[in-house]
Amino acid sequence: MGWFTAPDYWLGRLVFQRGLAGVYLVAFLTAVLQFRALIGERGMLPVPRLVARVPFRRAPSVFQLHYTDRFFALCAGTGCVVSAALAAGLDSRLPLWGGMVMWAVPWVLYLSIVNVGQTWYGFGWESLLLEVGFLAVFLGNDEVAPPVVVLFLLRWILFRVEFGAGLIKLRGDACWRKLTCLDFHHETQPMPGPLSWFFHRLPRPLHRIEAAANHVTQLLVPFLLFTPQPIATAAASLMIATQLWLVLSGNFSWLNWITVVLAVSALGLPHTPPPTAAPPVWYEVTVLAVAALLLWLSRRPVRNMVSRRQIMNRSFDPLHLVNTYGAFGTVGRVRHEVVIEGTADEVPGEESGWREYEFTGKPGDPRRWPRQFAPYHLRLDWMMWFAALSPGYAEPWFGALVERLLENDRDTLRLLRRSPFPPDAPPRHIRARLFRYRYTTWRELRETGACWERTFVREYLPPTGRATARQRP
Repeated sequence: MGWFTAPDYWLGRLVFQRGLAGVYLVAFLTAVLQFRALIGERGMLPVPRLVARVPFRRAPSVFQLHYTDRFFALCAGTGCVVSAALAAGLDSRLPLWGGMVMWAVPWVLYLSIVNVGQTWYGFGWESLLLEVGFLAVFLGNDEVAPPVVVLFLLRWILFRVEFGAGLIKLRGDACWRKLTCLDFHHETQPMPGPLSWFFHRLPRPLHRIEAAANHVTQLLVPFLLFTPQPIATAAASLMIATQLWLVLSGNFSWLNWITVVLAVSALGLPHTPPPTAAPPVWYEVTVLAVAALLLWLSRRPVRNMVSRRQIMNRSFDPLHLVNTYGAFGTVGRVRHEVVIEGTADEVPGEESGWREYEFTGKPGDPRRWPRQFAPYHLRLDWMMWFAALSPGYAEPWFGALVERLLENDRDTLRLLRRSPFPPDAPPRHIRARLFRYRYTTWRELRETGACWERTFVREYLPPTGRATARQRP
C-alpha cells in the first residue's frame, strides 16, 4: 500500500517522538519525587485503600496486582529510564516491533499511575499524555516511514484539544464573548509564573487582542490542520506560537509542551528523508485496526463537543484512549489562597506565635516572586488552588495533610518550600486561613517590593491538634 506512509514527515516524527519522550520523563520524575506523600502507603490518599474498593476493570493498573512504595518507585524509576532512552533515540536502533514495545512500556506504566492517582492525577494533561502516548506506539521508527493514518490521528487529537477548549470558552463565561477574561486570568490562574504580573499589567486593549487571538487560534485555525501543505504547517506554527505565549504567562504543567509536540507532528519540515523499507503487512494491519478503533471511540468526544452541556477534561474509557479536553470555561475575578500556619503553643489563640508554611509554587509571602516550574507539575500546590475555590475540593485530602504537618512527616514536608518548625519539634496545632490576593500596582511594587497584596477573608480551618486533624475544612 503505497499510500500508507508519508516519508516527507520523517523529520517531524523524529522531533515529535523525542519531545514526547521528554514529556514522559518529566511526568515520571514528578511521580518519583512526590508519590510517597500523595498516594503512598502513608500518603494522603493511599493506593492500597483505593485498590481495595475499585476493581481492575474500572482502573487497570499494575498496582491493582501488587502495591508497595518500593514497587511504585521501581515502576516510576523504570519509566524515567525508558523515557530517557527514547529521548536519546534508542527505539530507532531496534527492529520495528522492538521500538513499538519500547514505546508501550511508558504508556503502560503511566496508565498504571494515573489510574490509582485519584485527585492528584485528575488533570486533563494526564489523559492527553496517555492518548498521545498510545498513538506513539504505532508511529514506527527508522525502519519504516511514518504511517499516514497515525499522523492524521495526531492532528485529530490536536484539533480536539484546541477546538474543545475554544468551545468551552465560547459557551462558558460571558467574559470570553466580551473579550474581557484576560483582565483577570493572569492574576487568578492556578499558578502564576515569573512574568504573569507583567502580563496582568498589560494595557486592557492588549488583553482584548489576547482574547480575540485565542478565539481565532482555537475555533478557526484547527480546521486548517486538515488542509494541504503549507497551510497545515502555517496552522500548526500558529498553535505553537500561542502555546509558547502561554508558557511565558503561567505554569500549566506540561499541557503547553505536549500541545507543542503534537503540533510539530503536523509540520512539513524541509529535509531529505532517509531510505526506508516497505512496512510489513502485520504492521499495516495493526495500525489500520487501531485507527478504526480510535475513530469509533471518537464518537463520544465529538458528541460532547457539539453538546450544549459540554464537559471538559473527561476520559471516556479506563485506558484513556480517547478523551475530551478544555480549560478555563470560567475565569475567576478574585484570587483566594489558603494559608496554613502552625504554632507550638499548647493552648492556641490569636496571641499564639503562628508561623506560616511556605509552599513551593503557589502564592504565599506577598514579597516572594513566582517562579517557573512547568513542565514540572507541583500537584499539591495546584490542588491548594482548588481548595481555595471551595472546601469541597479539599475534603478527601486536606485533613490528612494537616495530620502529616502535625507529625512533621518528612515526605510531606518535601513537597513544601519551607517548614517553620525544626524536624524534632513539630507544631502542636495547625490552622488555615483564607486570604484574598491581588497583584500590586506599579507604584506599590516600587515602594514595597511586593508583587502581591493580601487581605484576610475568613477562617478556613480552626486551630486543630492531632486528635481532630481529619476535621473537614
